Amino acid sequence: MDSSAASLPATREYARGRGGPPPPPGAPGAGRRVRRLLACAALVVLVPALVSYLAALSAPSNSSFGIRSVEWLRGHGAAGIVSKVESIYYSLNAPAKGGPALRALPHTGIAGRTAAARLGAGAIVDRPARVAPLARPALPGEGTWSPTYVGESRTDPALLVTTFRSDPAEYPRLIAGVAWINTSRTSIAMFAGRQEPAVELPRRGPMEVPPGMRRGLIATFNSGFKLADSHGGWALAGHTYAAMRPGQATFVRYTNGRYDVIAWHGGPRAGRSVAFARQNLPLLVERGHDSPRLSDAGEWGATLGNAVRVWRSGIGIDAHGNLLYAAANDQTAGSLAHVLEHAGAVRAMELDINSYWISFNTYAAPGALHPGKLLADTERPATRYLEPDDRDFFAVFRR
Repeated sequence: MDSSAASLPATREYARGRGGPPPPPGAPGAGRRVRRLLACAALVVLVPALVSYLAALSAPSNSSFGIRSVEWLRGHGAAGIVSKVESIYYSLNAPAKGGPALRALPHTGIAGRTAAARLGAGAIVDRPARVAPLARPALPGEGTWSPTYVGESRTDPALLVTTFRSDPAEYPRLIAGVAWINTSRTSIAMFAGRQEPAVELPRRGPMEVPPGMRRGLIATFNSGFKLADSHGGWALAGHTYAAMRPGQATFVRYTNGRYDVIAWHGGPRAGRSVAFARQNLPLLVERGHDSPRLSDAGEWGATLGNAVRVWRSGIGIDAHGNLLYAAANDQTAGSLAHVLEHAGAVRAMELDINSYWISFNTYAAPGALHPGKLLADTERPATRYLEPDDRDFFAVFRR
């Protein structure tokens, strides 16, 4: 019997899908079967990821599509890749040294130099000295404190702001914005955001400054890194929701009304005497000088580290127990430390970075009316925190 004829039924059986031996490797149809298997495996892997991604985009948020996409990648195994791409981008777009000098500083506060001069009249109860300009001649208003609130006390203001050139010798166009917060005239609250802190809370809260609390609101400002990036602690109203880490920089308010910026040495739980505590990385400034930990790149988080020039923000405390918030573009951790030191901080810590996450907003009238920004070049509007926000933040109220 012809061998080719004997094999014909088996071949037909296989072709009809009713069994028979599979074709040997390299035979017609084997490649298609492998491709189908690979496609099925890819679907098994990609469909859950796609569902997760679409869920993240459709969830309530006040962040842009691009930001939510990047944050989803960070949270799903691509944090290292995202950080590397960001680091390369910022390095390629780092400012060049030198260049033309500025002729003027952006307006800050509500009434400029005239109001600042009037503010200085009378017996001063508690007001910071002018921030000395780092270059001569000084630009108009440079380092001079201005009020942000209509009818601000001339002798005992609650909040003042100023700007100055942060490094005029090498980067003459960089501007730092600083806010001075009088802790004897203000009360600061910490609010949870929609997504941060990423911990279980009994109640997320309003995620904004509630309308009923806005009559005394004079400022709001950003908090620190995501807890997954900083690995820091978060405590509110005597309850610790993310364990406090020893040695980490901590912005803390105690129940007796005192504020501080410290390296934490109080154990994993904040305790009942703590109204709030927010940790983020090591201290920038200790005893009025650069922290020795500034040189250790490994301690500065899982995002851009300490050396990349990017928008950065920080908070410090001066020798009188008042607070100083600072923000500036194209800063390293070290140059931000110098900004805070120059403004008068004896201890200071970094808060969030990137112009999308940095906000210091002021309100010139009761009810959070006439909002303004400390630095106009930050991306988010001055009305941020008057609607639910994704990140935790701080609000400053007049006492």
